[in-house]
Amino acid sequence: MKKLINVIFVALSVLGLSSCNDYLDINPKGQLSENQLNSVEGAENLVIAAYSSLGNENYNNKTNSLWPYGDLRSGDAYKGGAGTGDMGEWNLYETFVSMRVDVSGLDQKWYRQYVAISRANNALRVINGLSPEEYPQRDIRMAEMRFLRAHYMFELKILFKHVPYVDETLAPEEYITVSNRDLTNADLWSKIIEEFRFAADVLPETNDDQLGRANKYMAKAYLAKALLYAAYEQNEQHEVININTEKLEEVVTLVDELGARYDLSQDFAFNFLCEYENGPESVFAVQNSLNDGTEFGRLDWSAMLNHPMNPEYGCCGFHQPSQNLVNAFKTNADGLPLFDTYNNEDLATSAQVKSQNIDPRLLHTVAVVGLPYKYKSDFIFQNSWVRQIETYGNYMSLKEVVLYDNPCFRKVNPFMSSSKNRDIIRFDDALLWKAEALIELDRPLLALPIINEIRNRAAQSVSRLVDSGGQPTGRFKVDEYKDGVNCNWNQSFARRALRWERRLELAMEGFRFFDLVRWGVADTYVNEYLQKEKTKRNYLSASVFKKNRDEYFPIPLAQINFSKKLYQQNYGWTD
Repeated sequence: MKKLINVIFVALSVLGLSSCNDYLDINPKGQLSENQLNSVEGAENLVIAAYSSLGNENYNNKTNSLWPYGDLRSGDAYKGGAGTGDMGEWNLYETFVSMRVDVSGLDQKWYRQYVAISRANNALRVINGLSPEEYPQRDIRMAEMRFLRAHYMFELKILFKHVPYVDETLAPEEYITVSNRDLTNADLWSKIIEEFRFAADVLPETNDDQLGRANKYMAKAYLAKALLYAAYEQNEQHEVININTEKLEEVVTLVDELGARYDLSQDFAFNFLCEYENGPESVFAVQNSLNDGTEFGRLDWSAMLNHPMNPEYGCCGFHQPSQNLVNAFKTNADGLPLFDTYNNEDLATSAQVKSQNIDPRLLHTVAVVGLPYKYKSDFIFQNSWVRQIETYGNYMSLKEVVLYDNPCFRKVNPFMSSSKNRDIIRFDDALLWKAEALIELDRPLLALPIINEIRNRAAQSVSRLVDSGGQPTGRFKVDEYKDGVNCNWNQSFARRALRWERRLELAMEGFRFFDLVRWGVADTYVNEYLQKEKTKRNYLSASVFKKNRDEYFPIPLAQINFSKKLYQQNYGWTD
């Protein structure tokens, strides 16, 4: 929330210390008394501190953006940077085979998530001690904190599967008594769902005066997402053994309710431009800021390494789209995906982009050499802007960056970023959840118009994809699926179309790997990707995804040691 950024932070009890122990040796500059905290003002400050965790990003430890975890492991992106040793932990994520239980970045991710959860819990302890008479916003703030806590828990859940659940009823010194196996996989999903359901019941419908605050529709959207994930029931080996139709039915109902408030933006590009943030499609977004009284502003630190190596930017060339992803945007003469042949030949040059039918979302997502960068027709992307072509190719990511002359751009030497919001949930994503649920409920014909709505918006999103002469920068060809005309729209085909649509619509946004795990296809999909891609990228030559292990990260060894072996390691990993 842009108005609630500059706050005083208080000392918070957290799970796990890891490499942050040295911070505890710094003397605090001031203390807040118990009386100051146990007041309406104290509660409000603690609520703001909990919200601030949404923006407590670090360029190498991702809090909001999941691209190192969701894109690198799915085949949508290469790590990028100055070779495999640059941010080498991410290379471990991408290649799988050398992944270890003692990777410090995963321990840091775990730590940061529980810092955020602890902030929500601290706020709830104070809120619970105040009466509705003295604190009229009591119930709403309680729902906001449970919403945030569930968000942080959701991310832990999809990353690590088995994690400890701690709430405000537990004293911080008792956290260490909670095992990551006290709840089953299904029970932990139920806890997260319960949190979002409470928030959806209590929160107000609007928050237009403070856009960063949670509202009823945000909670309903996240509830739908949690239900969708929980519907794909897994065994201990991470295999999908059942799909819960009752949960899928509720997903459909909830997304229908979102339609009363949200809609698709007119142009796909609007979702990735500062000037259109908080538009009709944005459901839940991290509210970044500039000129807010802090030194640099509340920037999107997760994108700081993902800019080209040219004078206008300067660093650091990470998060590069894979050749496989680029090829997936090709379409046939009917404007439909080349499901079976898309990866037979590479779409490698701007000339091919202009001669081969493509989905325009390619050029909203991927910077192609010889074409305008981020819609600036006279700002042409060059090979020289790419840091290490011989390792990672010459594509760059576009969605998370802004133009160097945009008012929300800011350099923080040697890095750079912007105050552009980062969407956690958008309405296009939610619509595709509904389509997915309908298909798995064997009602594919009801999913057809939803997917076509997404495709029609893509087809119309071409006005910014032009060169300096106003000519299209690609041969754009996207059409609807037409049952009995250009396809046989049965459940099997609809499932394939839906999964393809999610890849194109949400490419490079950090979601793909978690989709693959949810569907139970990660092992076959990723290994097929690697089999072909390793012939193009030498650093992938030994890469292999290990079924029944690599669907989730290992529980960080430092956390297992901190718990005195109370935490149990995930299936397939050994300490």
